[in-house]
Amino acid sequence: MTGLSLAPQGRRVPPVRPEYERTVATTGPIGDVARPLSLWERIGNITALRRFAVLATVALLWQVAATWQNNPLMFPTFTATVAALWEAIWRENLLSMAWVSLSVLLKGYVIAVVLAVLLTSFAVSTRIGNDVLSTLTSMFNPLPAIALLPIAMLWFGLGAVSLTFVLVHAVLWPLALNTHAGFTSVSETLRMAGRNYGLSGIRYVVTMLIPAAFPAILTGLKVGWAFAWRTLIAAELVFGVSSGKGGLGWFIFQNRNELYIDKVFAGLVTVILIGLVVENVVFRWIETHTVRKWGMVR
Repeated sequence: MTGLSLAPQGRRVPPVRPEYERTVATTGPIGDVARPLSLWERIGNITALRRFAVLATVALLWQVAATWQNNPLMFPTFTATVAALWEAIWRENLLSMAWVSLSVLLKGYVIAVVLAVLLTSFAVSTRIGNDVLSTLTSMFNPLPAIALLPIAMLWFGLGAVSLTFVLVHAVLWPLALNTHAGFTSVSETLRMAGRNYGLSGIRYVVTMLIPAAFPAILTGLKVGWAFAWRTLIAAELVFGVSSGKGGLGWFIFQNRNELYIDKVFAGLVTVILIGLVVENVVFRWIETHTVRKWGMVR
C-alpha cells in the first residue's frame, strides 16, 4: 500500500501532513482595548466631572423653572439663592449655625454607632442577645424619631441633650439592622476559621466579623447619617434655639417666618452641601481604604 510508512514495531502509520506557512499581514489597533481614548472619553472617565455635570444640570433646570414661574416668594431662582447664601455666610453667621448643628449631630451619631456595635456584638455572641436585638428593632425602628421629641423635652428639657437623645434613636436602629445583617451574611467557613485561630468574644467580632461585614456596616453608616440629618433639622424646627444657639433648622424656621424664602433655600442648600462633602469625601475615603482596598466592591 502506498503512502504508508512502517513504524519500528512494524505498524503502518499515515504520513505527516505538510505544514502550511502563511504570512500574517500587518494589523492596526485591534478592538477598543488598543484604540487610544478620545478627549471626551478621557473626560467622561473622571468621576468628579461627571457628578459636577449632574449638579450643573440640576442648577440650570432650577434656574429655568424659577425664571419661568416668576414668583420669588414661592420659588426663588438659583442665582438669588446663591446670593442669599453668600450674604448669610458673611452677615448672619450661617457657618457658625451649621457648626452648632454639626456638633450636636456628631455627638448623637458617635453615641449611636457605639451602642449599635455593642448591641449587635451581643446579638451575634448569644441567642438571648439575638432575641433582644430582634425584639427591640421590631419595636423601635418603625417609630419615627421626631415622635419622641415631646418625651425628650419632658425628660431632658429644651437643650442639646434632648436633641442628642432623638438623634441616637434615629441612627441606632437602622445601623444595628445593617450591621447585624452583615454579621449574619459572613460565611460559616470564615467563622470556623476564626474559631480555629482561637478567636472569641470581642476579639472574634473586631478582628473577623467587622472586616468581613464592613460593606453592610458602611451602608448602615450612610443610612444613619442621612436619618440623623433629617431628624436634626426637623427637631431644630421645633426646638428653635438650643442652649442659646440656633442651628440650621432655626435659621430655616426664622427666615420662613420673615418670608425670606431665598434664605430658606440657602439653608436647605447648606444642608445639601454638607451632605455632599460627607458622602464624597469622608465616606469615600473610608470606602477607598477599606472595602475597595480589600477587593469587596468594584
